[in-house]
Amino acid sequence: MVGKKKRKSSKTVVNLILGVICFIWILPTFGLFASSFRPAADILHTGWWKVFPHQEWKAGETLQLSKDVDLRQPIEVNGKTYSDDQLKAGVKADDSRLIWENRRARTVNMQEQGWKTTPDLTLDNYKNVLSGKEYKLKEADGSETVQKGSGLSQAFWNTLTIAVPATVIPVLIASFAAYAFAWLRFPGRKTLFVIIIAMLVIPIQVALIPVLKDYTSLGLNGSYLGIWLAHTAFGLPLVTYFMYNFISQLPKDLFESAFIDGASHFTIFSRLILPLSVPALASIGIFQFLWVWNDYLVSLIFIGNQPSVQVMSMKIADLVGSRGNDWHLLTSAAFISMLMPLAIFFLLQKYFVRGLMGGSVKG
Repeated sequence: MVGKKKRKSSKTVVNLILGVICFIWILPTFGLFASSFRPAADILHTGWWKVFPHQEWKAGETLQLSKDVDLRQPIEVNGKTYSDDQLKAGVKADDSRLIWENRRARTVNMQEQGWKTTPDLTLDNYKNVLSGKEYKLKEADGSETVQKGSGLSQAFWNTLTIAVPATVIPVLIASFAAYAFAWLRFPGRKTLFVIIIAMLVIPIQVALIPVLKDYTSLGLNGSYLGIWLAHTAFGLPLVTYFMYNFISQLPKDLFESAFIDGASHFTIFSRLILPLSVPALASIGIFQFLWVWNDYLVSLIFIGNQPSVQVMSMKIADLVGSRGNDWHLLTSAAFISMLMPLAIFFLLQKYFVRGLMGGSVKG
């Protein structure tokens, strides 16, 4: 009985912690979504929660004070005295608030509290982000011309062109390598495996300049092939380690039966390993895709920042403008960039959970 109560209490604590973590993640995401539909002026001056009904102080009766009121002394308003600083910030008096309306004219406004909502929603942010914002330019003769900036559409396809191969290639190569390390016997197997795993602790920034020099001499810099190879190289250690943990836990009898039937290693890998490893492949594929999709540094180094090859992370940074005057567009741009990773995750979430649990329990 005591053990059952302990298990129930521990389960409650775990669920409570998970609920808090989910709330911490969901709240800013919802705020980002709400802000993406708000006009620029509202985003710049009020919080996203103002779209919901809330109480605010509204202008009410104007009280005229005597013109000879000394602001350095306590000021009497409706029989009570307040300081100048209190009236500047607003001071509560009964059910109303007193605040300077015009300090020089000695007028005080008696504000009343009431419910208010700012439901002004617009699709202009998404329109400007997707199709490009329109800018009015003044010509030398005084006339105005309208020019349209570039949107996220080209950057979206560029990112997708990079992310899909940069996810499939390392996952496929790492699966071959994991199978070899787990079930093949060859000289130096353990040493080579340790070297690959040790590369996990090496920061990718250390390799950027040497790889860039080699890319320049080989003519790979600025090409899709170059960025695919870069993401593959940087992602292989983790993907190999992850796949090894899964493939090495598969039943040994399965391979012995296949060898008795005359199956080759390639047949075993393609007909047995890959179908059985779908949960693990989906799990590590999600991680690799998210890393490549949100990457900024590697893409900037190996493919550049030209508009024709820009990825989403670069384009979103450029949307702010050189002086940061369009930073409100980040709300809709960031939410658009989240749609593809979220879609991938929800489509593969059942495999994701199974893949994370793969190899954790034997038998």
